[in-house]
Amino acid sequence: MAKGYWVSVYPAISDPESLTAYNKLARPAVQAGGGRTLSRGGRVVAHEAGITQRVVLVEFDSFELAVAAYESEAYQKALVALPDGVQRDFRIVEGID
Repeated sequence: MAKGYWVSVYPAISDPESLTAYNKLARPAVQAGGGRTLSRGGRVVAHEAGITQRVVLVEFDSFELAVAAYESEAYQKALVALPDGVQRDFRIVEGID
């Protein structure tokens, strides 16, 4: 079964400190859904139209688990805490077997 991945890229974060409330709710919601954070805000080398802002990569054992974790009540509560000053491009993608 192919793994599932959350890929989040943040083109703009006006106040990085404001992500604290979201992170406190999102981290346990992701873990409860079986997600494993592979990368979170580390070094980035951008090419072509890429950006160097925060990038987060989370792995799940399947695409279906990744979708279910996003749709979970716990993660939906975390999304409400995502600050207005944060622009995010979010994808759920299926891995290759």
